[in-house]
Amino acid sequence: MDVNAAVAAAAAIAGVLTGVIAMLAFRWSERDQKRPTRTSLHTDAVLPPGVDTVLSVLRSSAVVLDEADAVVKASSAAYALGLVRGGKLAVEPMLQMARDTRRDGEIRQVELDLPRRGTGRGEALAVSARVAPLGSRLVLLLVEDLTEARRIEAVRRDFVANVSHELKTPVGALSLLSEAVMDASDDPEAVQRFAGRMQIEATRLTNLVQELIDLSRVQNDDPLEDAEPVRVDELVAEAVDRCRHQAGTKQITMAAGGADDLRVWGNRGQLAAALGNLVENAVNYSPARTRVGIAARQITAPGGDMIEIAVTDQGIGISDKDRERIFERFYRVDPARSRATGGTGLGLAIVKHVVASHDGEVTVWSAEGQGSTFTIRLPEAGAARDRAQQHPDLYDEAGPDPSPFAPLPAPEVLP
Repeated sequence: MDVNAAVAAAAAIAGVLTGVIAMLAFRWSERDQKRPTRTSLHTDAVLPPGVDTVLSVLRSSAVVLDEADAVVKASSAAYALGLVRGGKLAVEPMLQMARDTRRDGEIRQVELDLPRRGTGRGEALAVSARVAPLGSRLVLLLVEDLTEARRIEAVRRDFVANVSHELKTPVGALSLLSEAVMDASDDPEAVQRFAGRMQIEATRLTNLVQELIDLSRVQNDDPLEDAEPVRVDELVAEAVDRCRHQAGTKQITMAAGGADDLRVWGNRGQLAAALGNLVENAVNYSPARTRVGIAARQITAPGGDMIEIAVTDQGIGISDKDRERIFERFYRVDPARSRATGGTGLGLAIVKHVVASHDGEVTVWSAEGQGSTFTIRLPEAGAARDRAQQHPDLYDEAGPDPSPFAPLPAPEVLP
């Protein structure tokens, strides 16, 4: 009997201990489930109904603060911008705005420049912050990233300023020359001389307006909507014909060579304008009695076959500092020479936009006093037409052979 009683007592004690342990484990599990996480932060317990859903679809970065300045809710964009760290709002001006709004209930808005997260260097993030009360205890902070909008606005201002300056020069010259013609009405030689200058300025003005129209068109249109297979030899012949007179005046030999029957996929008009700009630049910046060459070949790339068109000259060359900026709008390597040749500074910008919109790339090799080689690479007409626009790993970054006429196999001298 004593043994049986002892066994029963031990079983009872074990049952009580098991019950206590199970109860503690259940309460511990409930506490873990109620603990706020980075994305929720006890949202369901304190946010008014429906607010969480609304915040999740906003494009702005959203942060909700409670009366102790703790983050109740924060969107993933707020974490990406570095607004929230360790459950706290990390931007002191925004935190002060939230406190002021909590105190008086007034809606506040301010634009701030924030350092980029992690580096503390480079371009600052431009943001617009708006703080408003959310109920009686919470404050809502909405932050809009304005960095890209400001960059576009700066580009627009620079473009308008540059266009105004470029238009002012020929218009002012025409005004002065017209006055000179009126004053020299009794001198036929002077009238003829001034009239010739007026024609030059009028041509420069016409070219500038046309290139502005072309640049606007290639930036806004999708050339692949009306794309077709375009023969490269026809593009080369058209570019040569366009510059034949200027080349003949300077006794520059124009040579075309390379593979036959090559085709690219794109808009014929835009591609002809881009290649024509390269050839025209080569002629304008080459000394008399030199040679300009155009060569085409097919190359193999991981994303599909490409057509490479190289335009080589024996001109003045381009320095390292200028080479980084030559595709910028209105940038000129030699402003005095550009004025003499009627250059607008838009030709290479048009080339860049046309090539990029055709899923290609344009590169340049140049050395001062040795000439330059501009190379366009475009998808071959039979290759995949939905290539991604930027694949820098697909191309050989070394550029063409430094020899000025290396890209010109078996040149054919054109009359």
